[in-house]
Amino acid sequence: MRGHPRRTTTIAALVAASAALLSGCSGMQAGSSDAELTVSTTTAVIADLVEKVGGDRVDVTSIVPHHGDPHSYEPSPGDAAKVSNADVVFSNGLLLEEPGIMKMVHTNAKKSAPKIEIAEKLEEYGGTVIKLEEDLGLDVLWLGWAVEGEVEGDGSQVRTTATKLEGPGELRVYLTDTLGKPKVYIDSADGLDDADSFTLPPEAHTHVNWAFSEPGTYRLTVEGQTETLAGKSEEIGSGTFTFTVGDNTEAPGGATVLDGGHADVALNAETGKVYVRADDDKSGEPARLASDDVVLNVPDRAKEAVPKEEPYSFLGEAGDEVWVLPQAVIGKHVHGDMDPHAWADVANAQAYVRRIEAELIKADPEGKATYEKNTAAYLKTLGALDEEVAKKLATVPEKNRKLITTHDAFGYLAKAYGMEIAGFVVPVPNQEPSAAEVEELGNTIREKQVPSVFLEPNLAARADVLRRVAEDEGVGICTIYGDSFDDKVNDYVSMMRHNASELAKCLGKDAR
Repeated sequence: MRGHPRRTTTIAALVAASAALLSGCSGMQAGSSDAELTVSTTTAVIADLVEKVGGDRVDVTSIVPHHGDPHSYEPSPGDAAKVSNADVVFSNGLLLEEPGIMKMVHTNAKKSAPKIEIAEKLEEYGGTVIKLEEDLGLDVLWLGWAVEGEVEGDGSQVRTTATKLEGPGELRVYLTDTLGKPKVYIDSADGLDDADSFTLPPEAHTHVNWAFSEPGTYRLTVEGQTETLAGKSEEIGSGTFTFTVGDNTEAPGGATVLDGGHADVALNAETGKVYVRADDDKSGEPARLASDDVVLNVPDRAKEAVPKEEPYSFLGEAGDEVWVLPQAVIGKHVHGDMDPHAWADVANAQAYVRRIEAELIKADPEGKATYEKNTAAYLKTLGALDEEVAKKLATVPEKNRKLITTHDAFGYLAKAYGMEIAGFVVPVPNQEPSAAEVEELGNTIREKQVPSVFLEPNLAARADVLRRVAEDEGVGICTIYGDSFDDKVNDYVSMMRHNASELAKCLGKDAR
């Protein structure tokens, strides 16, 4: 079932070792008066792993709180102060963290403080990294923004600015966060200026909503420029994209029409080229289409009504028609091609721990014996946990090993323990999903014969449609942890034990 060798030590012996370690590590809390290193981490998961390795020699704080979402959390001045005092900063990397977090780290951390992106070199420490699979089965085009090509300088980003719009109505590009609040990046209603822009780190991609107020043909021109932490900027290119909105709007002859699947409006920071990056169904690799040669279609089935909630009034009067290419994935979800949620495979958590051990020893050589001792003991705990999770999930009948969740955070768990990702559909909050979207989700649940769906605690309040469709289909609604802890589950071992138990219970042979 697994892609890596199993330990031969008996589970009972390892569990005993785990219990001994946990009882002996009761003092591993941030703020110890004996701390030799001040450590800042981006997430609570990483903070927990650092505490287990560092023990009393480290004082650890997490930028993203237990209930927070690393994809969308916006750091505060207090977070910047913590980072400025850190001797070492650990992040996950692979574009897990919201770009503002990483910019804050590079801006405020001491130059002497190592800034370690753990998952970027995970394979060197015995871990594995897999590609991020995204397929929501939407019946309209799923269109995001992307930046390709490297940019020199830590923390450098690429800014995309909308400079011109031709068309019969207005265009708004916005993103809905995990609390259901929209943030508008482009709004042509008051004219286009420098404020109609947003930034992305190199090799990054994000999901957004595209809302058009009237049917017809639109042409949007965008320009890109690089920005360094020192405030320097350099223009890198521009291009114009054509949208056909409404079923009666004809596309220009000879153009490639995209009306479904996954695509991005993309800028290349190295070449200055602007194009559409679209998934190729045959090769599975992204195709890059010149902006002049492609048309992005927004059909009548994408038509929605402006929500009644006041934060959405920028779209028009409540009830007005708008044509919307949906964001689909909830929250400010910036990422690259590789799946950053590597800790969901316990074997990868062991690789995280080995990397943390190595970096703490570099920063504090006198603590080497302590770090090695703590690491050896915790690796035994994780070895026992790995076996425990595998054994528990092996009890799930093969036909039931299908996950439908609120977030694409469980690819590693699925690959490691013989599960299948059947879908992750999180419609845009405060906006009714189309009948087709609801039907598609119901069809997936029926076709896959899924016994239960899984909500993450920090996203559950916004998973109304998933909850409703599950109730309509008569399947269970259960809880699983991905990026964050909460008051009930506040460490990595507890998180993985909960996930294994919940999956076994909710997908077991008697789950329905």
